[in-house]
Order: sequence, then structure tokens, then C-alpha cells
Amino acid sequence: MSDIGEDHRLRTKTDDAGDDIYSEDGSIRADFLAMVGAAIADRDTLFLRSHVARLHESELGDLLEAILPDQRHALVRLLGDDFDLTALTEVDEKIRMEIVDQMSNAQIAAAIGELDSDDAVYILEDLDHEDREEILAQLPFTERVRLRRALDYPEQSAGRRMQTEFVAVPPFWTVGQTIDYMRDEEDLPESFTQIFVIDPTFKLLGVLDLDRILRAKRQVKIETIMRETNYPIPADMDQEEAARLFEQYDLLSAAVVDENGRLVGVLTIDDVVDVIQEEAEEDIMRLSGVGDEELSDSVRETSRSRVPWLLVNLFTAFISASVISLFEATIEQVVALAILMPIVAGMGGNAGSQTMTVTVRALATRNLDIHNAWRVARREAGVGLINGVVIGCLVGMVAGLWFHDVHIGGLIATAMLINMFAAAMAGIMIPLLLDRAGADPAVSSAVFVTAITDTTGFFSFLGLATWWFMLR
Repeated sequence: MSDIGEDHRLRTKTDDAGDDIYSEDGSIRADFLAMVGAAIADRDTLFLRSHVARLHESELGDLLEAILPDQRHALVRLLGDDFDLTALTEVDEKIRMEIVDQMSNAQIAAAIGELDSDDAVYILEDLDHEDREEILAQLPFTERVRLRRALDYPEQSAGRRMQTEFVAVPPFWTVGQTIDYMRDEEDLPESFTQIFVIDPTFKLLGVLDLDRILRAKRQVKIETIMRETNYPIPADMDQEEAARLFEQYDLLSAAVVDENGRLVGVLTIDDVVDVIQEEAEEDIMRLSGVGDEELSDSVRETSRSRVPWLLVNLFTAFISASVISLFEATIEQVVALAILMPIVAGMGGNAGSQTMTVTVRALATRNLDIHNAWRVARREAGVGLINGVVIGCLVGMVAGLWFHDVHIGGLIATAMLINMFAAAMAGIMIPLLLDRAGADPAVSSAVFVTAITDTTGFFSFLGLATWWFMLR
């Protein structure tokens, strides 16, 4: 009886909360998750349809990621046709494929028919070829052709991201004809901000914003008030390049054209925001040598994605160790050197990582190129020298007091200056060289920068110490 009473209180609280399913920290409320779990266990489809099916696609996506795998599958089955397939564009690939695998191709085809083309392509592109073809075969001819055309474009391209539903009119129409067309035509996008002007071969001639139409008289011809679209996006353009155009020119939407300049779709700001977020996440993950890892991955999959770069780091660590072995006799004479070595290497690694992160991000956003590379390199060299002097003096004073030897302090201060300068240079030059060679600097830079800072730090510190003790 107490369980029933608790469940009732939870449901009443959710009813009172309205659409707010999130707590103050941005996560889904624990009581809402408990209530959804109880409804799934009780097979309470009435509650699920009234409280879960109504959620926005992004909210439903967050819910799918928060509940257990068995609950996900049961939730999709219980909702049936009320499950919004658009929510699958808001979850990671592993969860998306888990849910899709539980659905029949007929169910997917029926749901795909209700989606915008860009969302439909996003779901279809990860399916097996046979399943994809079977699903496409069940769609109306026009929609099937549109989706196949989008799927033919390369992955990560604007053509894959575009929406094939758009409004296009000929230039000789009047404003009145265009307005009547938008009122009467049922097969139009649910929302749009621009109307495209095309010739009989679908070649893009111009674009017209809706506010311009609303301010013009009905008898005015479209060709007299349209403007040239200065930023049409080729369908095979990389999605990151397309996102950069949106950012540079403050676009809300842009026409997507094929190699002949014919209008094939439209790219909208909501999709571009997703691209920007994905690319930023990808750069962050690659800088750490993680790859395309997702939170839903298993232990085995996560380990497999991380091991390769750990092995590369292990190889570079042996190189650093071999440098240390060259000064074995010096270390045996002065134990303080062994204690202080990690400080030199560690500070150099941190300094190199700072410069490398800024450089990789600047390359990704195209703010750093051959025209300003030398100026930025000079700045980083100056920063490395200043930081080396400041940190070196501090470390030198601490080391001198610690071991009661001013010479030890001077040696580590000098080595710190050398390594901080080398770290700054490595942090900017390695990403630039990798980018120039056609490699992704986000993937490879960290390993090389770490190797250089460790090797330089050990060699400079131990080399200076050996030289100094030889003079004594």
C-alpha cells in the first residue's frame, strides 16, 4: 500500500511540474525517472503516452540516455506509434542502434515518413544496406528519391545534413501568387524563413526572406525584390566548412546546390549548431587520444579505443627513459637530481599542452594560417621565455633551499627556462607541421609534444648537471 501511495505522490508532483523534467543541475529529476521506471514496469501505457510521448525530442533523448537499456526497449515497445523517432537524433550512436534493432523495418519506415528529411537521413545512414533499402522501398516515390539523393553524398558533408524540403518559386511569379501558393500547398516544410527563386532547371537564381514578401504588394514580381544568395553551399562541402560559413556570415539558413548549381536542399541553423558541437567534442576527445568514444560504450569498447595511443605514449616514454639512462652516473652522485627531474618534465608538458590546445583550436577555426603563423610563433616564444624565467626562478629558489645547494637551484632554473621555451615552440610548430602534412593535428599533436618536452627536460637538466659537476 505504501508503494502505491508513493507512486501516486510522484505522479502528482510531475503533473504539477508541467513540462519541467529537469532538476537545477540540468539532469532529469530523480522522481521523474522513478515514476517512468514504475510506469514501464507496470506497463502503464496511458501514463507513458501522456507524460513521455509529449516530451520534446531533446528531452526524450535525455530520458533514453538516463534509463537502463531494458527500460529503453520496453519504453519504445509500449509507446508504439507514439514514440517520436526524432529523439534518436539526440542520443549517441550506440543507443540509437540498440533501439532501432528492436524495431521492425515496417515500423521504422512508418516513422521515417513523418520525419524531416535531415533527421531521416541521420537515422538511415547508420543502418545496414539491406535494411536501409527495405525501409526506403516502403516510402512514397518522391520521398524515397529525396532520401537516396541525400544518402549518396559523402558522410560529414552538407548534403548529408541538408533538409530536402524547401519552398522554391519561379522569378516571374508575383508576391500574391507566392503567398497563395504557400497558403494552399500542403507539401511544404513545417517552418521556413526563406523562399528560393529557381529557373525551370532548378538552377538557383536568388533568395527571398519572408519579411520582404510580407512588406511587398501582391502585384510585385518576385524577380524585382529577390536578392542574390551570396553563400550557396556545395552539397559535397564538409559540414565543418559549412558551419564556418554560418558563423562568419551570421546565416539562419543557406541553399545547398549540386555541382551544376541546382538547388537540392537547405541547411538550417539548428543542424549547424549540432555540427559545431560535434566538431568541438571531436577535437577535445582527439586531443586526449580517446577517439570516437561515447558514454554508452562498454568497458571492452572503451579500452580498445584508448589502448593504441597509450601504446604510442609508452614508446615515447621509453625514449625519455633512455635519455635518463645516459646520465646514470650523474644521478648516482646527486640523488637530488632524481627527485627534481619530474618537476622539469611535468612543467614543460603542461606548458606545451597549453600552447598546443590554443594552436589546434585556432587551426580548426581557421584563425591560424600561413599568413599569421610566424607572428603567433614569435608571441609563443616570448611567452615561453617569460614563463620559463618566472617559473624557473621560483623552482630554483625552492630547490636551493630544499637541498641547501645554490648550484642545484641554478641548474633546475636554467633547465626549466630551456624546457618551457622548447615546450612553447613544440606546442605551436608540431600542430602546424602536422596540418601542413595533411594529418589531423588534434589526433597526433599531444604524443609528439609530450615526447619533446620530456626528452628536452631530462636532457637539459641532467646534461647541465653533468657539465657542472665535471667543471667542479
